[in-house]
Amino acid sequence: MSVDNRSAAPQLVLEAGRADRQYWQDLWRYRELLFILAWRDVSVRYKQTAVGIAWAFIRPFITLVVFTVVFGHIAKVQTNPNIPYALIVIGGLLPWTLFSAVLGDASNSVISNSNLISKVYFPRMIVPLATVLIAVIDFGVSLSILAGLMIWYGFAPGWQILLLPAFVVLTVLASLGPAIWAAAIVVKYRDFRFVVPFVLQFGLYVSPVGFPSSVVPEQWRLIYNLNPMVGIIDGFRWCIVGGESPIYLPGFLLSLGVTAFFLWLGVGTFRRIERGFADMI
Repeated sequence: MSVDNRSAAPQLVLEAGRADRQYWQDLWRYRELLFILAWRDVSVRYKQTAVGIAWAFIRPFITLVVFTVVFGHIAKVQTNPNIPYALIVIGGLLPWTLFSAVLGDASNSVISNSNLISKVYFPRMIVPLATVLIAVIDFGVSLSILAGLMIWYGFAPGWQILLLPAFVVLTVLASLGPAIWAAAIVVKYRDFRFVVPFVLQFGLYVSPVGFPSSVVPEQWRLIYNLNPMVGIIDGFRWCIVGGESPIYLPGFLLSLGVTAFFLWLGVGTFRRIERGFADMI
């Protein structure tokens, strides 16, 4: 008497759209890889450096000094006399540094990990997401500049400072959409990686980093907030100095809408191009 085990044999079922539904589950399942990639990049970045992670403090501090001298003393940008100008600058510089770090590092992240991508399967979005963790670590170190300035000027923050983490999250989201989009585009068009540094350099001066957005004429303020970092920087400053630097609510809401659009665009573009990464790399 023989037993037919054919009915118990494993079957491969191809179901349209199933891979898409499982993609976000795979992102969570491979979360350990995300932390490994982030830790590897942090180690490589500061390996054999004289001051190590202190560069995360030195670079924004030098930029703060340059902006304070150029805009505060030479150009004499008009600001609220009740707020030290250095606090105005650091309130814009910290979120912008976080934004530019995520976008700049993520745009080249897929190309930099080409050997890993071509050899093993994992959700490719983990690669640009790992750069977010690195940028957040550097941002945490840079926050010591803000604490030092508040102590130096004897400026005590109000209750709004409790909302600062929320604006940090908004900064990450505002950078994540363009970063993921750029990471996918750079794989397809390699010369685009030379465009990103130029965009970041240009964005530093058109964003309200060295000046409050209130200096923009009223009839242009809403259009100015099409730059998503404008509303976020305004919110960041509001958390630090409170009512002395109020949020322009219509512009802030517009910035949130632009942030959501770029997230949708970035994720959609990345998922569409991701399927051919192994061939293009």
